[in-house]
Formats: sequence, structure tokens, C-alpha cells
Amino acid sequence: MITPLDIENKKFAKQMMNGYNVDEVDDFLDELTLDYGKLYRENAELKSQREELDSNVGKYKNLESTIQSTLLIAQKTADEVQETAKKQADAIIQQAELDAKAKVEEINTQIVLKTKELNDLKKQFDVYKAKMESLLISQLELLKDINEE
Repeated sequence: MITPLDIENKKFAKQMMNGYNVDEVDDFLDELTLDYGKLYRENAELKSQREELDSNVGKYKNLESTIQSTLLIAQKTADEVQETAKKQADAIIQQAELDAKAKVEEINTQIVLKTKELNDLKKQFDVYKAKMESLLISQLELLKDINEE
């Protein structure tokens, strides 16, 4: 690429006849050198900015990739935690149901035992009552016999 310095240092061979006016060519080259120098510097600045922006884009793409990976891992972890919690909840419910059934069976067994105990006590009471009645009757008869004598 031609630099502004190349333009400034460019020399043309002078011709004696029918040649260009040297002052006009020099003035034009000076003007061209200034404009081209300005454009050359702007181009260099823009290239530098583009390289910096390309570098930043690369960093942001890496950051985006990292964030996406992190989000995927977080989603996977959340799904695993949710699944684990569901399994634990199901296990707790199942254990609670088993415990409840065991308690119901235990209570039913206690009810049967208490019912049997109650029936036994009723029978014992009936026997006791019959004995007392018999004793009272015999005592009453004894009193009658004593009164008759």
C-alpha cells in the first residue's frame, strides 16, 4: 500500500517541452499527500478499533458460551434436585402410609384385646354377681331359719 510519505517523496522527471507545470504538480501532490495522510491515519485507527472490537467480540462469545454452559448445568442440577426431592417425597409418603397401616393394625389388635378383656370382665362380674346373689340368698335363708326358731 502506498503511504503518504511515498506520495510526498515521489518525483517526476521534468520535461522541457510540453510538460506539466512543476508548481501545479507539486501543489497537487502536497494536497493529495495531506488528504491521503488523513485517510491513511483514519484507516489505521479504524483497523485498530476493529481489532479491538474483534477481540472484545471474541471475549463476549467466550463469556456467552460460558454462561450458556453454566445455565445448562444449573438447569440440569435443578432438574436433578427436583427429581430427587420428588423421589424423597414419594418415599416419605409411602413410609407414612406403611406407618399408618401398622398403627391401624396395632390399634385394631388393641381394640380386639380390650374387647376380649371387657367381655372377660363382664363374665367375671356375672359370676361374681351370681355368687353374691347365691350368698345373699343363703344368708337370707339362714336368717329366716334363725327367726323361725
